Amino acid sequence: VHGEAASNVGLAVDAGLKPAGPTPSQSRFQVDLVTEAAGAAAAAHDKSPNSDASTIPTNDKATPVADGADGAGGDEGKSRFRVVNFADPSEAGSPLDAGPAEGLQNGDTVMSETSLHSSTGGQHHYHYDTHTNTYYLRTFGHNTIDAVPNIDFYRQTAAPLGEKLIRPTLSELHDELDKEPFDDGFANGEELSPAEEAAAKEAAESKGVVKFGWIKGVLVRCMLNIWGVMLFIRMSWIVGQSGIVLSCLIVLMATVVTTITGLSTSAIATNGFVRGGGAYYLISRSLGPEFGGSIGLIFAFANAVAVAMYVVGFAETVVELLAVRECYGVDALMTDELNDIRIIGTITVILLLGISVAGMEWEAKAQIFLLFVLITAIINYFIGSFITVKSKESYGFFGYDSAIMMENMGPDFRDETFFSVFSIFFPAATGILAGANISGDLSDPQLAIPKGTLLAILVTGIVYLGVAISTGACIVRDATGSLNDTVSSMFMANCTDAACKMGYDFSICKDPKTRCKYGLQNDFQVMSIVSGFGPIITAGIFSATLSSALASLVSAPKVFQALCKDNIYPGLSMFAKGYGKNNEPLRGYILTFCIALAFILIAKLNIIAPIISNFFLASYALINFSVFHASIANSPGWRPSFKYYNMWVSLAGAILCCGVMFVINWMAALLTNAIVLGLYIYVSYKKPDVNWGSSTQALTYHQALTHTLHLSGVEDHIKNFRPQCLVMTGYPNSRPALLNLVHSFTKNVGLMICGHVRTGSRRPNFKELGADHSRFQRWLLRNETKAFYTPVFADDLRQGTQYLLQAAGLGRLRPNTLVFGYKNDWRDGDMMNVETYINMIHDAFDFQYGAVILRLKEGLDVSHIQGQDELLSSQEKTSAVKDVVVSIDMSKDSDGDSSKLSSKATNEDDDGKAPTQPLLGKDKKSPSMPLNVSDQRLLEASQQFQKKQGKGTVDVWWLFDDGGLTLLIPYLLINKKRWKDCKIRVFIGGKINRIDHDRRVMATLLSKFRIDFSDITVLGDINTKPKKESITAFEDMIEPYRLKEDDMEQEAAERLKNSEPWRITDNELELYRAKTNRQVRLNELLKEHSSTANLIVMSMPLARKGTVSSALYMGWLEVLSQDLPPILLVRGNHQSVLTFYS
Repeated sequence: VHGEAASNVGLAVDAGLKPAGPTPSQSRFQVDLVTEAAGAAAAAHDKSPNSDASTIPTNDKATPVADGADGAGGDEGKSRFRVVNFADPSEAGSPLDAGPAEGLQNGDTVMSETSLHSSTGGQHHYHYDTHTNTYYLRTFGHNTIDAVPNIDFYRQTAAPLGEKLIRPTLSELHDELDKEPFDDGFANGEELSPAEEAAAKEAAESKGVVKFGWIKGVLVRCMLNIWGVMLFIRMSWIVGQSGIVLSCLIVLMATVVTTITGLSTSAIATNGFVRGGGAYYLISRSLGPEFGGSIGLIFAFANAVAVAMYVVGFAETVVELLAVRECYGVDALMTDELNDIRIIGTITVILLLGISVAGMEWEAKAQIFLLFVLITAIINYFIGSFITVKSKESYGFFGYDSAIMMENMGPDFRDETFFSVFSIFFPAATGILAGANISGDLSDPQLAIPKGTLLAILVTGIVYLGVAISTGACIVRDATGSLNDTVSSMFMANCTDAACKMGYDFSICKDPKTRCKYGLQNDFQVMSIVSGFGPIITAGIFSATLSSALASLVSAPKVFQALCKDNIYPGLSMFAKGYGKNNEPLRGYILTFCIALAFILIAKLNIIAPIISNFFLASYALINFSVFHASIANSPGWRPSFKYYNMWVSLAGAILCCGVMFVINWMAALLTNAIVLGLYIYVSYKKPDVNWGSSTQALTYHQALTHTLHLSGVEDHIKNFRPQCLVMTGYPNSRPALLNLVHSFTKNVGLMICGHVRTGSRRPNFKELGADHSRFQRWLLRNETKAFYTPVFADDLRQGTQYLLQAAGLGRLRPNTLVFGYKNDWRDGDMMNVETYINMIHDAFDFQYGAVILRLKEGLDVSHIQGQDELLSSQEKTSAVKDVVVSIDMSKDSDGDSSKLSSKATNEDDDGKAPTQPLLGKDKKSPSMPLNVSDQRLLEASQQFQKKQGKGTVDVWWLFDDGGLTLLIPYLLINKKRWKDCKIRVFIGGKINRIDHDRRVMATLLSKFRIDFSDITVLGDINTKPKKESITAFEDMIEPYRLKEDDMEQEAAERLKNSEPWRITDNELELYRAKTNRQVRLNELLKEHSSTANLIVMSMPLARKGTVSSALYMGWLEVLSQDLPPILLVRGNHQSVLTFYS
């Protein structure tokens, strides 16, 4: 067993709460035989909840501690293994005797990943060396560390319900024994944000936390919130206006909306563990931070203002009672009605704040008391409705009577419509999320939220319907309140209305000028008259308003705290702090109190009330939409245990909620939608660094997969051709000019894949490749480069390029053009590298790819410059990424191969952050090694395509028809913002006596292609012999690479050609003399015509495979493109990419 990785490891106990997490360097555990006696002792020891002392680190081995237990079953003991820490030899410990560690039966090494440190605060995973954790060592009767399924492997870090254990990694089970284990990170989305980590840790450590069951936590809260003040002072009026039938319809419509939302809430709440934050948590984890962040803010605000609304409702009732006293000659009002509402409201909200701050337990006790009062009031009303009293008849109450019921069946709208009455009632049904809003304080949210919410909707709905039918059956619409308005028995025969048949004449109320004060239509307090004991109804009104206010006062800070913990709005993070054993958001309470107080002081909430209802409805709509969205996205992670939902019903619920918003108040609905949209755009723009596995991600994937498959079934068409480039960048930040130029013409147009061939003598580390893949993909995203990074391991650059040419892409999203940098250093190194480089071009054409080469005279590769290997800022490092910076140790401007790469670990600074430097900073100077002149020029040249190109030209030398790629790339380029000031100039070959004709033909072709150009130049002197000194310079350049077979024996010449296939034979040099001269001449013409161009795009010369040697072809490319502005050598695959047909 190898223990070299262990250092400073000990099982210390941190403040008696948890075993401390081992240091990051520790990654190995030793397997040691355990005697039966020690096993029995450990088993006994393990009965304590935090027993981690069953092994004690000793001088150089971990020794089981036997508590004197007698051994039993010795045979079994011989095959029992325990996982124990491999202690550092330098660690002090008690020198207990222990037998030597025996060899492993199956060659399995026991290791354990215990701590992943990140620059964002360090995540500690505590490893429990307990009996339960070693159970799997003997489950299958032999020594293996392969773990059996265990719930603790699936917990999030520091989860409140138990410890997270780390299952053995694939490396630990699969890698060779002498190989250093690689620190694996989490699966996607398994890690927590630092805020969630802290919250979960607090939850895990807290003692005596108050948690509620489904009755106290959800049912009571929802019933109190739904039974608002509407039940006592508006329900009877609604019946008077719309009649029994339409009143029941209004109640049922509202109940349908809330029931669908309740079902959707239940589905989301049972799809995994629910933390605090209620509606915000449910929506954000389902639809992502954009919707969650916008709804969370307005939902918390709506709850804060709802406190004011309910408190003002309470204060108005109190002031009304005081005003009644004044009628009896007692001066009960303090000042005037408006100021009294303010005074009483302020005192009330201070008292409510006191109850809330006292803690959830006190708040829950207050809620139970208020519910008791409320239920008593409801029972009191129903009892009273069966007791007919003569004195109450003049107020319109006659007891249950079929005549009254039939008369009140139909509507009698007075200055109202069905929808205006519905809009007044609907806020009474908006309390269904009261239980879900304190999801963090529920002992089992998955059980409590569905059970409590749906039962509350059912009970409250039945009571509302009961009150509607009851009031409609025993109270007439209008009454004078005067006992003198009776009719004699002789007139009763001619009666048409119910009151007349009962012996009362209330016909005076039909006169618009005379407003009667009593009856369903006129008296909001009619239920007090009907009830057995009137003051209990008043107590019920107080109870309904205060309980709703209290629920909202608790909900708002809890939701707001959850929102702030996620750090979606960075400025609000101060409100995330919680206090006490229950993590109470005291700062949130103060903020809610201030908002509520501000609106209480207005004392008129008729304007703000519909906006609050709309805010609640917007939340309901999104909860319903979340269920539909998650179902349609078909994500395997959407598995709610609550099965009684339907995606289409949820969609209908979302549409209903939106409809109700506009019915209640269309202006408020528009305002709500505008606010949600504004916040959504803000959060989308800010892009918070969270990954919650939302259904938006799932649907994006689903749509991408569907469209990709659909695209594969469609044949390509010339009109839809896009250059889809495989760019051999190596590490994406090592050749910025190549990356930026290709991105300029592929951005939002075509696919761009940054190919990287990793070669080397050492065995490939595929995990390192995977880590680099995710790291550089993030780098591309952070730099707003729309590209994919695809690294491969291969024996050499050519083999790796072949892999990429064959396998890169998916379906129709496959590259069709290979782009790479020019090999500036081809004469300095091994010529076999040139052979490889030229063969890459041949391979591209063999695979029917187009080929593009970019040459800058300064070069492309900046990776050797100090400071350019700082790949990632510390902010983007996560716990899943090791703090390793890869530097590319290779000669300048090699061929894109990172064959000689070395990994060097960079030490972290004192502040715990990895040192970062700006990428490609012009003024980047190292104190130890200042940049030389050539490197300074290289850095400046590498950034030239990042800047806006001024007025200039893109010169297109379209000498050979390759299908039009040579023309299409510059056209796409000048349509981009950076290049829009540049003009296209076209150069073509022609005969001296046909220059005008050739120019007209090309102009016609370009106009048919609808490509703008500023000038067409026909090169009549293209076949003129180049200058003598130019030819001499070319011959001197290729001289070292000639075979010179005429000067040696044929056999020796063949041997040399076989060993060095790149050599140029005398025969081929003579055969291609004219082609060589053309390349030399073209360079002269390029210098003459295009020396000031911003970019030259030129047809790449072709070389016949197997006939032209690599050195000669490289010589052609060199002489053609030397001493020029940036030049792109382009050769399409000779399939048309331009068409003039519509």
